[in-house]
Amino acid sequence: MRTIYSDDHRLHHGAAELYRGQLVPCFEMPARADQVLDRVRACGLGDVVAPDRFDRAALTRVHADDYVAFLEAAWAEWAALGETGDALPYVWPAAGLRRDVPPAHIDGKLGFYSIDAAVPITAGTWTAVRSSADVALTGARHLVEGADSAFALCRPPGHHAGARAMGGFCYLNNAAIAAQYLRDHGAARVAVLDVDYHHGNGTQSIFYDRGDVFFASLHGDPQQEYPFFLGHADERGAGEGLGANRNFPLPWGTTGAQYLAALDAAIADIAAFGPDSVVVSLGVDTFAEDPISHFKLFGPDFTAIGRRIAGLGRPTLFVMEGGYAVADIGVNVAAVLTGFAG
Repeated sequence: MRTIYSDDHRLHHGAAELYRGQLVPCFEMPARADQVLDRVRACGLGDVVAPDRFDRAALTRVHADDYVAFLEAAWAEWAALGETGDALPYVWPAAGLRRDVPPAHIDGKLGFYSIDAAVPITAGTWTAVRSSADVALTGARHLVEGADSAFALCRPPGHHAGARAMGGFCYLNNAAIAAQYLRDHGAARVAVLDVDYHHGNGTQSIFYDRGDVFFASLHGDPQQEYPFFLGHADERGAGEGLGANRNFPLPWGTTGAQYLAALDAAIADIAAFGPDSVVVSLGVDTFAEDPISHFKLFGPDFTAIGRRIAGLGRPTLFVMEGGYAVADIGVNVAAVLTGFAG
Protein backbone atom coordinates (compact mmCIF):
# COMPACT_ATOMS: atom_id res chain seq x y z
CA MET A 1 0.00 0.00 0.00
CA ARG A 2 1.53 3.29 -1.10
CA THR A 3 1.53 6.17 1.41
CA ILE A 4 1.36 9.77 0.20
CA TYR A 5 2.94 12.32 2.53
CA SER A 6 4.24 15.89 2.49
CA ASP A 7 6.46 17.69 5.00
CA ASP A 8 4.45 20.85 4.26
CA HIS A 9 2.09 19.84 7.07
CA ARG A 10 4.68 21.20 9.54
CA LEU A 11 3.97 24.75 8.32
CA HIS A 12 0.63 24.61 10.17
CA HIS A 13 1.23 24.57 13.90
CA GLY A 14 -1.36 26.53 15.83
CA ALA A 15 -0.43 27.81 19.28
CA ALA A 16 -3.83 27.39 20.90
CA GLU A 17 -7.50 26.55 20.46
CA LEU A 18 -10.57 27.41 22.51
CA TYR A 19 -11.65 24.29 24.40
CA ARG A 20 -14.21 24.31 27.23
CA GLY A 21 -13.71 27.95 28.04
CA GLN A 22 -9.91 27.97 27.94
CA LEU A 23 -7.22 28.58 25.38
CA VAL A 24 -5.26 25.32 25.41
CA PRO A 25 -2.38 23.98 23.27
CA CYS A 26 -3.77 22.54 20.05
CA PHE A 27 -4.56 18.84 20.21
CA GLU A 28 -3.93 18.70 16.45
CA MET A 29 -0.15 19.04 16.10
CA PRO A 30 2.67 18.10 13.69
CA ALA A 31 3.85 15.24 15.92
CA ARG A 32 0.70 13.32 14.97
CA ALA A 33 1.80 12.93 11.36
CA ASP A 34 5.39 12.24 12.39
CA GLN A 35 4.31 9.32 14.56
CA VAL A 36 2.12 7.85 11.82
CA LEU A 37 4.84 8.16 9.18
CA ASP A 38 7.44 6.54 11.44
CA ARG A 39 5.15 3.58 12.13
CA VAL A 40 4.13 3.13 8.50
CA ARG A 41 7.80 2.96 7.54
CA ALA A 42 8.63 0.61 10.39
CA CYS A 43 5.87 -1.77 9.32
CA GLY A 44 7.07 -1.84 5.71
CA LEU A 45 3.61 -1.12 4.35
CA GLY A 46 4.98 0.18 1.05
CA ASP A 47 6.55 3.15 -0.64
CA VAL A 48 6.17 6.66 0.77
CA VAL A 49 5.82 9.22 -2.02
CA ALA A 50 5.33 12.98 -2.29
CA PRO A 51 2.04 14.36 -3.60
CA ASP A 52 1.42 15.72 -7.07
CA ARG A 53 0.17 19.28 -7.48
CA PHE A 54 -3.46 19.67 -8.54
CA ASP A 55 -5.35 22.62 -9.96
CA ARG A 56 -7.41 24.83 -7.68
CA ALA A 57 -10.45 23.59 -9.62
CA ALA A 58 -10.18 20.25 -7.81
CA LEU A 59 -10.90 22.12 -4.57
CA THR A 60 -13.81 24.15 -5.90
CA ARG A 61 -15.54 21.00 -7.15
CA VAL A 62 -16.35 20.57 -3.44
CA HIS A 63 -15.83 23.95 -1.75
CA ALA A 64 -17.35 27.35 -2.58
CA ASP A 65 -14.98 29.60 -4.49
CA ASP A 66 -15.34 32.45 -1.99
CA TYR A 67 -14.44 30.11 0.87
CA VAL A 68 -11.27 28.90 -0.86
CA ALA A 69 -10.38 32.53 -1.60
CA PHE A 70 -10.84 33.33 2.10
CA LEU A 71 -8.42 30.57 3.11
CA GLU A 72 -5.88 31.73 0.55
CA ALA A 73 -5.88 35.32 1.80
CA ALA A 74 -6.75 35.01 5.51
CA TRP A 75 -3.23 35.20 6.92
CA ALA A 76 -2.23 38.19 4.78
CA GLU A 77 -5.36 40.07 5.88
CA TRP A 78 -4.68 39.19 9.52
CA ALA A 79 -1.02 40.19 9.33
CA ALA A 80 -1.99 43.50 7.68
CA LEU A 81 -3.59 44.47 11.00
CA GLY A 82 -0.18 44.18 12.65
CA GLU A 83 -1.11 40.92 14.35
CA THR A 84 1.59 38.29 14.83
CA GLY A 85 -0.27 35.60 16.80
CA ASP A 86 -2.67 33.05 15.33
CA ALA A 87 -5.93 34.21 13.80
CA LEU A 88 -8.95 32.75 15.59
CA PRO A 89 -12.66 33.49 15.16
CA TYR A 90 -14.64 34.91 18.05
CA VAL A 91 -18.08 35.76 16.63
CA TRP A 92 -20.42 33.62 14.49
CA PRO A 93 -23.64 34.21 12.46
CA ALA A 94 -25.93 32.15 14.67
CA ALA A 95 -29.70 31.88 14.16
CA GLY A 96 -31.25 35.32 13.83
CA LEU A 97 -28.15 36.89 12.28
CA ARG A 98 -27.50 37.29 8.56
CA ARG A 99 -25.57 34.50 6.87
CA ASP A 100 -25.78 35.73 3.29
CA VAL A 101 -23.32 38.65 3.33
CA PRO A 102 -19.63 37.87 4.03
CA PRO A 103 -18.04 40.66 6.09
CA ALA A 104 -15.18 42.70 4.65
CA HIS A 105 -13.09 42.68 7.85
CA ILE A 106 -10.97 39.62 8.62
CA ASP A 107 -12.45 39.26 12.13
CA GLY A 108 -15.90 38.93 10.59
CA LYS A 109 -14.67 36.59 7.87
CA LEU A 110 -13.09 34.26 10.40
CA GLY A 111 -16.47 33.77 12.08
CA PHE A 112 -18.50 33.74 8.86
CA TYR A 113 -16.42 30.88 7.45
CA SER A 114 -16.11 28.73 10.59
CA ILE A 115 -18.16 26.66 13.03
CA ASP A 116 -15.87 26.87 16.08
CA ALA A 117 -12.62 28.25 17.50
CA ALA A 118 -10.50 25.14 16.95
CA VAL A 119 -9.18 26.39 13.61
CA PRO A 120 -6.18 28.68 14.16
CA ILE A 121 -4.75 30.24 11.02
CA THR A 122 -1.00 30.79 10.97
CA ALA A 123 1.46 32.06 8.39
CA GLY A 124 1.86 28.55 6.98
CA THR A 125 -1.69 27.27 7.28
CA TRP A 126 -2.75 27.74 3.65
CA THR A 127 0.37 26.01 2.30
CA ALA A 128 -0.18 23.07 4.64
CA VAL A 129 -3.90 22.87 3.92
CA ARG A 130 -3.35 23.03 0.16
CA SER A 131 -0.70 20.32 0.38
CA SER A 132 -2.97 18.13 2.51
CA ALA A 133 -5.62 18.26 -0.22
CA ASP A 134 -2.96 17.37 -2.81
CA VAL A 135 -2.00 14.35 -0.68
CA ALA A 136 -5.61 13.11 -0.80
CA LEU A 137 -5.95 13.84 -4.51
CA THR A 138 -2.74 11.96 -5.26
CA GLY A 139 -4.11 8.97 -3.38
CA ALA A 140 -7.29 9.16 -5.43
CA ARG A 141 -5.24 9.35 -8.62
CA HIS A 142 -3.43 6.14 -7.64
CA LEU A 143 -6.81 4.39 -7.45
CA VAL A 144 -7.85 5.81 -10.82
CA GLU A 145 -4.60 4.44 -12.27
CA GLY A 146 -5.38 0.95 -11.00
CA ALA A 147 -4.07 0.68 -7.44
CA ASP A 148 -6.24 -1.36 -5.10
CA SER A 149 -5.43 0.84 -2.09
CA ALA A 150 -3.52 3.90 -0.92
CA PHE A 151 -3.02 5.84 2.30
CA ALA A 152 -3.19 9.64 2.18
CA LEU A 153 -1.38 10.83 5.31
CA CYS A 154 -3.22 14.14 5.38
CA ARG A 155 -2.57 16.88 7.88
CA PRO A 156 -4.44 19.06 8.67
CA PRO A 157 -7.41 16.68 8.65
CA GLY A 158 -10.59 17.55 6.78
CA HIS A 159 -13.90 15.85 7.58
CA HIS A 160 -15.39 18.71 9.64
CA ALA A 161 -14.87 21.23 6.82
CA GLY A 162 -18.06 21.94 4.88
CA ALA A 163 -18.45 23.46 1.47
CA ARG A 164 -18.14 26.92 2.99
CA ALA A 165 -16.82 26.53 6.53
CA MET A 166 -13.83 25.34 8.54
CA GLY A 167 -14.04 23.72 11.96
CA GLY A 168 -12.69 21.00 14.23
CA PHE A 169 -9.07 21.37 13.05
CA CYS A 170 -10.26 21.05 9.43
CA TYR A 171 -10.00 23.56 6.57
CA LEU A 172 -10.43 21.67 3.29
CA ASN A 173 -12.37 18.41 3.24
CA ASN A 174 -9.73 16.01 1.96
CA ALA A 175 -11.99 12.94 1.87
CA ALA A 176 -14.74 14.77 0.01
CA ILE A 177 -12.27 16.27 -2.47
CA ALA A 178 -10.87 12.78 -3.12
CA ALA A 179 -14.34 11.27 -3.50
CA GLN A 180 -15.30 13.94 -6.02
CA TYR A 181 -12.07 13.34 -7.94
CA LEU A 182 -12.92 9.64 -8.16
CA ARG A 183 -16.37 10.51 -9.47
CA ASP A 184 -14.90 12.88 -12.04
CA HIS A 185 -12.49 10.20 -13.25
CA GLY A 186 -14.69 7.23 -13.91
CA ALA A 187 -16.25 5.98 -10.68
CA ALA A 188 -20.03 5.96 -11.10
CA ARG A 189 -20.53 5.52 -7.37
CA VAL A 190 -18.27 6.25 -4.41
CA ALA A 191 -18.78 5.45 -0.73
CA VAL A 192 -17.21 7.45 2.10
CA LEU A 193 -16.88 5.54 5.36
CA ASP A 194 -16.01 7.73 8.35
CA VAL A 195 -14.59 5.83 11.33
CA ASP A 196 -13.35 8.89 13.22
CA TYR A 197 -14.72 9.34 16.74
CA HIS A 198 -16.39 12.61 15.73
CA HIS A 199 -19.11 12.82 13.10
CA GLY A 200 -17.93 13.91 9.67
CA ASN A 201 -20.42 16.75 9.49
CA GLY A 202 -18.63 18.46 6.62
CA THR A 203 -18.60 15.38 4.43
CA GLN A 204 -22.24 14.64 5.16
CA SER A 205 -23.36 18.16 4.31
CA ILE A 206 -21.37 18.21 1.06
CA PHE A 207 -22.99 15.04 -0.30
CA TYR A 208 -26.34 15.05 1.54
CA ASP A 209 -28.54 15.66 -1.50
CA ARG A 210 -26.56 13.43 -3.89
CA GLY A 211 -27.25 9.82 -4.73
CA ASP A 212 -23.86 9.07 -6.31
CA VAL A 213 -21.84 9.31 -3.08
CA PHE A 214 -22.89 7.22 -0.10
CA PHE A 215 -21.80 8.51 3.31
CA ALA A 216 -21.67 6.31 6.42
CA SER A 217 -20.32 7.47 9.78
CA LEU A 218 -19.75 5.81 13.15
CA HIS A 219 -19.24 8.41 15.89
CA GLY A 220 -20.00 9.72 19.34
CA ASP A 221 -23.69 10.51 19.74
CA PRO A 222 -24.24 14.22 18.94
CA GLN A 223 -26.46 14.46 22.01
CA GLN A 224 -23.21 14.13 23.98
CA GLU A 225 -20.40 14.90 21.58
CA TYR A 226 -18.91 17.38 19.12
CA PRO A 227 -20.04 18.55 16.57
CA PHE A 228 -23.40 18.32 18.42
CA PHE A 229 -25.58 19.70 15.62
CA LEU A 230 -25.32 16.91 13.03
CA GLY A 231 -24.89 13.15 13.01
CA HIS A 232 -28.24 11.82 14.22
CA ALA A 233 -29.55 8.47 12.99
CA ASP A 234 -32.58 10.02 11.27
CA GLU A 235 -30.42 12.00 8.84
CA ARG A 236 -30.82 9.78 5.76
CA GLY A 237 -30.16 12.22 2.91
CA ALA A 238 -32.42 14.52 0.91
CA GLY A 239 -33.70 14.71 -2.65
CA GLU A 240 -31.64 12.46 -4.92
CA GLY A 241 -29.53 11.62 -1.88
CA LEU A 242 -32.39 10.17 0.17
CA GLY A 243 -31.15 6.85 1.52
CA ALA A 244 -27.50 7.56 0.68
CA ASN A 245 -26.59 8.81 4.17
CA ARG A 246 -26.29 6.57 7.21
CA ASN A 247 -25.24 7.60 10.71
CA PHE A 248 -24.41 5.29 13.60
CA PRO A 249 -24.29 7.49 16.72
CA LEU A 250 -22.82 5.56 19.64
CA PRO A 251 -22.75 6.37 23.37
CA TRP A 252 -19.75 7.17 25.53
CA GLY A 253 -18.07 3.98 26.68
CA THR A 254 -18.71 2.06 23.44
CA THR A 255 -16.52 -1.06 23.44
CA GLY A 256 -14.69 -2.65 20.55
CA ALA A 257 -17.33 -5.36 20.19
CA GLN A 258 -20.15 -2.82 20.09
CA TYR A 259 -18.26 -0.67 17.62
CA LEU A 260 -17.51 -3.57 15.29
CA ALA A 261 -21.18 -4.59 15.29
CA ALA A 262 -22.11 -1.10 14.11
CA LEU A 263 -19.29 -1.20 11.55
CA ASP A 264 -20.67 -4.47 10.17
CA ALA A 265 -24.03 -2.74 9.64
CA ALA A 266 -22.36 0.24 7.92
CA ILE A 267 -20.34 -2.05 5.66
CA ALA A 268 -23.48 -3.99 4.73
CA ASP A 269 -25.11 -0.70 3.69
CA ILE A 270 -22.07 0.24 1.62
CA ALA A 271 -22.00 -3.18 -0.05
CA ALA A 272 -25.68 -2.81 -0.95
CA PHE A 273 -24.94 0.60 -2.47
CA GLY A 274 -22.36 -1.01 -4.74
CA PRO A 275 -19.59 1.61 -4.93
CA ASP A 276 -16.79 1.46 -7.48
CA SER A 277 -14.39 2.92 -4.90
CA VAL A 278 -14.34 3.54 -1.16
CA VAL A 279 -12.83 6.49 0.71
CA VAL A 280 -12.21 5.91 4.42
CA SER A 281 -11.98 8.90 6.75
CA LEU A 282 -9.51 7.24 9.07
CA GLY A 283 -9.62 8.64 12.58
CA VAL A 284 -8.23 6.61 15.47
CA ASP A 285 -9.53 8.86 18.23
CA THR A 286 -11.84 5.94 19.11
CA PHE A 287 -8.83 4.67 21.07
CA ALA A 288 -9.54 4.14 24.77
CA GLU A 289 -6.77 6.53 25.83
CA ASP A 290 -7.55 9.41 23.47
CA PRO A 291 -7.62 12.63 25.51
CA ILE A 292 -10.74 14.16 23.96
CA SER A 293 -12.83 11.07 23.16
CA HIS A 294 -14.90 8.51 25.05
CA PHE A 295 -14.85 5.15 23.23
CA LYS A 296 -12.99 2.07 24.48
CA LEU A 297 -11.21 0.61 21.45
CA PHE A 298 -7.80 -1.06 21.70
CA GLY A 299 -5.16 -2.35 19.27
CA PRO A 300 -6.88 -5.56 18.08
CA ASP A 301 -10.05 -3.58 17.36
CA PHE A 302 -8.17 -1.40 14.88
CA THR A 303 -6.83 -4.46 13.08
CA ALA A 304 -10.38 -5.81 12.91
CA ILE A 305 -11.61 -2.52 11.41
CA GLY A 306 -9.08 -2.87 8.60
CA ARG A 307 -10.06 -6.47 7.92
CA ARG A 308 -13.74 -5.62 7.71
CA ILE A 309 -13.11 -2.77 5.28
CA ALA A 310 -11.01 -5.12 3.13
CA GLY A 311 -14.02 -7.42 2.98
CA LEU A 312 -15.78 -4.92 0.73
CA GLY A 313 -13.32 -5.86 -2.00
CA ARG A 314 -13.26 -2.37 -3.50
CA PRO A 315 -10.37 -0.04 -4.36
CA THR A 316 -9.92 1.88 -1.12
CA LEU A 317 -8.31 5.18 -0.21
CA PHE A 318 -7.58 5.80 3.47
CA VAL A 319 -7.50 9.51 4.34
CA MET A 320 -6.03 10.51 7.70
CA GLU A 321 -8.37 12.35 10.07
CA GLY A 322 -8.26 12.44 13.89
CA GLY A 323 -6.44 10.74 16.73
CA TYR A 324 -4.93 12.74 19.59
CA ALA A 325 -3.20 10.15 21.79
CA VAL A 326 0.00 11.11 20.01
CA ALA A 327 2.23 8.37 21.40
CA ASP A 328 -0.16 5.68 20.14
CA ILE A 329 -1.55 7.18 16.93
CA GLY A 330 1.02 5.53 14.66
CA VAL A 331 0.47 2.08 16.13
CA ASN A 332 -3.30 2.37 15.78
CA VAL A 333 -3.23 3.69 12.23
CA ALA A 334 -0.80 0.98 11.17
CA ALA A 335 -3.05 -1.62 12.78
CA VAL A 336 -5.95 -0.56 10.54
CA LEU A 337 -3.78 -0.52 7.42
CA THR A 338 -2.10 -3.87 8.12
CA GLY A 339 -5.49 -5.38 8.95
CA PHE A 340 -6.74 -4.20 5.58
CA ALA A 341 -3.65 -5.48 3.77
CA GLY A 342 -3.88 -8.86 5.46
